[in-house]
Amino acid sequence: MAGRELLWAPDPAFWNAVSPVLFPVVGWCRDGLARAKGRILPMPAHGFASARMFDAQRIDAARARFTLTDDETTQAHYPYRFRLDIDYALHPRALEIVARVTNAGDESMPYAFGLHPGFRWPLFGEAQQDHRIVFAQDERAQTPVIAPGGLFSSALRDAPLSGRTLALEPALFAQEALCFLDARSRALVYEGPSGALAVEAEGFAHWALWSRPGAPFLCIEAWTGHGDPVGFAGELADKPSMILLAPGASRAHRAAFSLSAA
Repeated sequence: MAGRELLWAPDPAFWNAVSPVLFPVVGWCRDGLARAKGRILPMPAHGFASARMFDAQRIDAARARFTLTDDETTQAHYPYRFRLDIDYALHPRALEIVARVTNAGDESMPYAFGLHPGFRWPLFGEAQQDHRIVFAQDERAQTPVIAPGGLFSSALRDAPLSGRTLALEPALFAQEALCFLDARSRALVYEGPSGALAVEAEGFAHWALWSRPGAPFLCIEAWTGHGDPVGFAGELADKPSMILLAPGASRAHRAAFSLSAA
């Protein structure tokens, strides 16, 4: 907006990423290991897609499509055949992202997908505490406590919601991310005194908000799945919130980010 960069610029002092794609899991697997087809396989946090090179299928002034398919490297982590297409479309004041996951194999395929964009906080050089998240619907004012190793515990902590509004301050993230599981809202707004970023998400079950205390960024994440529960030792297909995709089937997940001035 007005020539300002709104996406977070990588800084290893805080977070050396911008907007990773999360696939085929979201969050951490217990001990960094996933179980599938009777095998125990290494699985990076949030999966491997963000570290892989996608193939550019088409790029023009307003649209781009990138594709990731399975190969020997992905099979070492995730023994399924898949195709992940991600379409980006620029509109005058918005960015639309549509991801399509296809099961290219001949057996049911468990997966999770997520978007993890980081935005500047504050948005326009104002104070961090002058910003808020406003959900489209009422949300439960409790979120899971994240245990060591990124696992989801059964304990809950209070989220300081006032109606649909969450006032933002660095102390919110002293105990890791705020994860609104099975959220009602399909949209939210990240507001500051000088403008707002509206986020819509279709085909996602959960919202996560994450930063690090003192860091000048805020991640607004849309997830279909989440990290392993504490003590989980089952297969990916049995992990809570995973999607099971039939052979040859596809599923789409859409998000849109639009700007407005105050």
